[in-house]
Amino acid sequence: MNYINKLYKSLFVLGVVFCFSSCEKEEIIITANEYHNAIDKLTEVMVHDIFSPPVASRIYNYPNIAAYEIISQGNDNYKTLSKRLHGLEAIPSVDTTKNINLRVAAIVAYLEVGKQLVFSEDKVEVYRDSLYNSWKAINKNSFDNSKKYGLEVAEHVKKWVATDNYAQTRTMPKFSIDTENPSRWQPTPPDYMDGIEPHWREIRPSVIDSSSQFTPSKHPDFSLEKDSPFYKELLETYTVGVTIKEEGETSEKLEIAQFWDCNPYVSTHRGHLMFATKKITPGAHWIGICKIACKKDKLDFENTVYAYTHTSIAIADAFISCWDEKYRSNLIRPETLINQHIDENWEPVLQTPPFPEYTSGHSVVSGAASKVLTQIFGDNFEFNDNTEVKYGLPIRSFVSFDKAAEEAAISRLYGGIHYRAAIDLGLEQGRELGSFVIGKLQIKKN
Repeated sequence: MNYINKLYKSLFVLGVVFCFSSCEKEEIIITANEYHNAIDKLTEVMVHDIFSPPVASRIYNYPNIAAYEIISQGNDNYKTLSKRLHGLEAIPSVDTTKNINLRVAAIVAYLEVGKQLVFSEDKVEVYRDSLYNSWKAINKNSFDNSKKYGLEVAEHVKKWVATDNYAQTRTMPKFSIDTENPSRWQPTPPDYMDGIEPHWREIRPSVIDSSSQFTPSKHPDFSLEKDSPFYKELLETYTVGVTIKEEGETSEKLEIAQFWDCNPYVSTHRGHLMFATKKITPGAHWIGICKIACKKDKLDFENTVYAYTHTSIAIADAFISCWDEKYRSNLIRPETLINQHIDENWEPVLQTPPFPEYTSGHSVVSGAASKVLTQIFGDNFEFNDNTEVKYGLPIRSFVSFDKAAEEAAISRLYGGIHYRAAIDLGLEQGRELGSFVIGKLQIKKN
């Protein structure tokens, strides 16, 4: 009997050891969905914190770069971004003798860099800790090693981030309004806010040589003569706005304008009450389109990180290029001129954002993003864009990224916040920049 009891005990101990051993060796499985979820969490926090479109593009850019650099360590298909991006040195090499899951490390680095760039760090930390706890329960040794490496890379990237002049631009003076020149930008209703990010041209680009490299062709000379090209564009914006309001809710132009609005802070005034509607930025919309394309093509984790990173780099540089021109040309918005010279009661379909008119940010960013996405997913890539569904807007379908970019650009005319030249020449500016980014990076080997 004692022999049998000892045998049972031995078998029990062996079973426990076997189970413990098996659990320890279980691999932490990370799919592309985990990366999509991390992107979505950062977007959610950015919407909550209300970042301007240029600043939001910076917040997307750096975490993706950190994640990409890690996955490039273990995949011969991807080249490092170091030396290809201005000022970025090679990240610490991965220790192949340790049990390191590069996908876990990539998400660790993504969230650590992203957390530093937003206000609501606690919201990122709560999400991060939930991931950490789940991974630790699967394989503590692998998680600990992966986390350590991810944080090491994040610290490396954060030191690089700190040298991009962002901190310095926070202390630069506000934009001075030129009240003497009738062609210069003036603050617009309803809040008459100061021009945002007037020094964004000082931010270090990722790929382009300088903020002024893709300076667009000049817009028509300012003139209120009724036969001048500029006045004709002004009148077109006015007329389109009137027509849309006459058509009412049945207007497809209205639907297009609202779909691509992407104003992160729309203020509503009702008597003494003022409240804000928070939405994503134009860059976030294109990040959302990148997600849709990745999911449709069923990209794996590494290809998903590559797609987001390539797209976010183009978007970030596009904002630097566009804002350089905005505060150089310093052109007045249609709303101001229409109220002064055509119809004092006219209001644009969309709320005019607080910065100069030329060129259209939507056009430049859409042109750049569409070029990169076309290079990744191909021409004539059909997709259903559900990015704005959470904001109460219907799905819109497109036959290509290029067609989506064209609609995003023209939506600014329908919205009443741009002239034709800012749209057409801005789209051209963005496409040229996007092509440059593609040619300069070439980080995927096959």
